[in-house]
Amino acid sequence: MKANACKRSHIFISIFLATFALLFMMLKYYSLENVIKSTEVLQGASTEHQHNICRHRHLSPDDAQEQLLLLDTIVWPETPHSSTPIEQTSDPAHSTFTILPKPGGGQWHVGDHLEALIQVCDFQGHPKNSGGDVLVARLHSPDLHAGVAGQVVDHLNGFYSAVFPLLWEGIAQVEVTLVHPSEAVTVLRRLNREQPDRISFQSLYRSGSVSETSICNICLPPTEKELCNYTDLHTGDPWFCFKPSRLSCDDRVNHARGGFKQNIAAQEEKLFRSGVNMKVSIGASGSDSVTVLPKENGTPEVKNIVNPKPPGYYYKGVWRALDGTRVHQFEKASDVTQCLRGKVLHLFGDSTIRQWFLHLNAALPDLKEFDLHSNKQTGPFMSVDITNNIMVDFRCHAPPIRFGTLETSEVRYIANELDGLLGGANTIVVIGIWSHFSTFPMEIYIQRLMSIRKAVVRLLKRAPDTLVVLRTANLKALTLYETLTNSDWYSMQRDKLLRAVFKGMNVKLVDAWDMTLAHYLPHNLHPQPPIIKNMIDVLLSYKCGQRSG
Repeated sequence: MKANACKRSHIFISIFLATFALLFMMLKYYSLENVIKSTEVLQGASTEHQHNICRHRHLSPDDAQEQLLLLDTIVWPETPHSSTPIEQTSDPAHSTFTILPKPGGGQWHVGDHLEALIQVCDFQGHPKNSGGDVLVARLHSPDLHAGVAGQVVDHLNGFYSAVFPLLWEGIAQVEVTLVHPSEAVTVLRRLNREQPDRISFQSLYRSGSVSETSICNICLPPTEKELCNYTDLHTGDPWFCFKPSRLSCDDRVNHARGGFKQNIAAQEEKLFRSGVNMKVSIGASGSDSVTVLPKENGTPEVKNIVNPKPPGYYYKGVWRALDGTRVHQFEKASDVTQCLRGKVLHLFGDSTIRQWFLHLNAALPDLKEFDLHSNKQTGPFMSVDITNNIMVDFRCHAPPIRFGTLETSEVRYIANELDGLLGGANTIVVIGIWSHFSTFPMEIYIQRLMSIRKAVVRLLKRAPDTLVVLRTANLKALTLYETLTNSDWYSMQRDKLLRAVFKGMNVKLVDAWDMTLAHYLPHNLHPQPPIIKNMIDVLLSYKCGQRSG
C-alpha cells in the first residue's frame, strides 16, 4: 500500500505540473544549470583514480574540444552516495505515476500527446527530492501489438515526466520501469572510474614449445613490468599487454577474455536486486490507460512536443517509421533476395550484428555460408549467393571484445576495414559497436567512434552512393553480473554518444533502442526474432524502399 505522504505530495504536484510549459522549463534548467558539475565528473573519469591507468589516443585540439562537447551530451544529474541506507533509496513499489488530463480538457485523439507524471519514493514511502533515477517508459496496446517509447524528463526533484505521441486508435496503456535507482548510478559511475579493468583480457604467446599467457587491456595497473604496445598505427586506438617473461611481443597468438572481478560492498549489492529495485515496473495512481479516438477532422497538426521525436512505433507487430522512411515488409525470401541482388553487405561489430548475419543465413535458402574455419563467435564469416551475385560478410570489431578467442591475424579495426572498401551503389555497410565498451571511461568509446567516423567520411567522399547504416544499442535482461558489466544505463549513455558523433552525417540508423523498448517481448541483449525481422526490414527499406512491398 502506498504511503499517505507520497500520495498527498503526488496529488499536489500533479496539479502544479499539469501543463507542458513547465516540462520545457525543467528541460531548460536541466541543460543549463546542471551541465557543469556533471561534465566535470565525466571528464575526470580516467584521471581521478590512480590504481589503473587508461591510455588514450593523442587528440588534436579540435578533437579534444569535440570530446568535451560530446561528454556534455550525456551529463547525468548528481546522484546520492551509494552508502545511503537502503530504506532511503528509490523503491518502485512505493513510487507511482499519474496520467495527466489532456491540456484544455476533452477526449484523447490520434495526434495528441499524453503526459504521465512519475513520482519516485523510497522504501519508507517518503518522496525523493532529487533526480538521477534510470527510468524508461512505453505506451502500448497488448491487443494491437502496438507500442512506442516515451521520452522521460528528469525534473531533479523526485518527479519525472514521460511524454508519448498518440499514434493509434483504441486502448493505449502506459508502462513505466525503474531500471536503476539513482544510488545505483553512483556505483556504476564509480566502477568505470575506479575499476575499468574489472573485466580482464589476455593473450597467448607461443614460440616453438614455449608458451605464456599475459594480461592485456587499455587500462592496466601501474607496474614495473615491460609492456607490449599494440596501438594501431593507422587509427591510434590503444591496446597493451604485459610483456611475457620469456617470449617476444611478436609471439602473440590470440586475444581472449580473461576473468571478472566483482568488487562492490554488500550494501551496494542491495541496490541491484531483480524484482525489487532493478528493472521493476512502477504502478499507476489511478488509471494506467486511455482510450484514443480517431484524429479529429479539421484539427490543425499538433506541434511535436516530444524532443527528440520518436523514430517510429509498432502497430500489429510491424515497425512504422516516423522519420519519413517507408518501411516495407520483406515477407518472402525472394523479396529479400531481390533487394540484395548484385550487392555486397558488410557487417561490422559485436554479437548483436553477428545476429543479423545469422538471421539472413537462415532466411535465405540460396545464401550459402562459405566455411572459413573461423571461431563460431568471433568470425569472420562470409556467405554467398552465386546465382544472384550476393555476398554477406561479418567481422567483429577489434579489442576490447569479450566473446570467444580471436586470432591476432583477425584483429581488425572497423576504421581500417572501411578504408579497404571500394564502396558504391551496390555496397551496404552496417556498423554496430557499443556493448563491449561499457566498462571503460567514456573517452575510450568516443575516440573509437571518432576513428570510425573519419573512415566513414573518407568512404563516402570516394564513393558517395555507399549506404552506411548504424545499429544503435538496445536494452537487455539484467542480472547483477550483467548490470556491473553491461547495464542499460551504460548502454543508454553510449547510445546517446553514438548518435551525437554521427549527427548530421549521411548515414542511416536502425534504432535498436526504441525498437526493443517499444516491443512487447522481454528485453534481451540479443533481441528475439520478431524484433530482428523488423530491424532487417528497416535496413533493406533504406536500399529498396521503392521497389519492394
